[in-house]
Amino acid sequence: MKLTAKFVRKQLEHLKPLITGCSIRAARAAQDAIGELISLPLRHEEHFDYIRFRKFFCGMLTPAAKAPGKADGPIDEEAAILYIHGGGYVAGNMEYARGFGSVLATQTGLRVYFPAYRLAPEHRYPAALRDCLHTYRYLTETVGIPADKMILCGESAGGGLIYSICAVLKKRGLPLPAGLVAISPWTDLTQSGESYRTNREVDPSMTPERLEFFASSYTNNPRNPLVSPLFSDLGGLPPSLIFSGGDEVMLDDATALHRRLTEAGSPSRHIIRPGMWHAYPVYGLAETQEDMEALCQFVKEKISHEEKSEVDEA
Repeated sequence: MKLTAKFVRKQLEHLKPLITGCSIRAARAAQDAIGELISLPLRHEEHFDYIRFRKFFCGMLTPAAKAPGKADGPIDEEAAILYIHGGGYVAGNMEYARGFGSVLATQTGLRVYFPAYRLAPEHRYPAALRDCLHTYRYLTETVGIPADKMILCGESAGGGLIYSICAVLKKRGLPLPAGLVAISPWTDLTQSGESYRTNREVDPSMTPERLEFFASSYTNNPRNPLVSPLFSDLGGLPPSLIFSGGDEVMLDDATALHRRLTEAGSPSRHIIRPGMWHAYPVYGLAETQEDMEALCQFVKEKISHEEKSEVDEA
């Protein structure tokens, strides 16, 4: 069963008054509610396990040997996806991440890892970045997953974190992943984009006030390039595939990111779905199946090192 855009929009509109209250408790309750909305119709058969680090846990999903409509076994036994969940740095947990992680595992046929990184305000910047970077290095250096067989996928705050991870890797001279999938990435915690004002009434789930509260909970310096990667050096990065809803207040975070990536010579494709909201691909909507197909095609191309792709041509 797939959710419809009309049904999900109505549920998000019901939640919006709750999340506008801008308390940590409200934010986490709303994230849990969204997680339940996402996971029930989308969860598939897979093997779940977790890795225990000193300060946090990381989940791991191995797809069933034969997923519906897929070939037997994974596309590539060596390859994997590292999925970084959203939640404004203050909300989200392993159970929430498992919802969309399950979809990624089933649809791509790859193992999916998802860290339950430490949350603000109890653990402010750089805790989340350190945890996600530690996970990436553990997978590539200890587990032995080749960096050029690793895809980083991030949603919302997680979409910003995947670029911050790459910035640190680049600075340290460490191998970069094969590709980046950013779903409604939060890349500018200063809210400088016009969409924060032009879309505030049509966005069914997010408000500038809520995002300002999240940002202040996470950091004292929203212009730090490792907090707002829009202001970082975006040259020399692997290809990006970016998704945005046309109605979301954070739309300009993604449009500016795409523009700056291409200006810096880093391949990028930006898909804007009119009438959709923040992080719409994670809901597995009947109306947006082609976007999931584009995501899977991108992943397949990058881990198999095919020479041509829509991202490279964009």
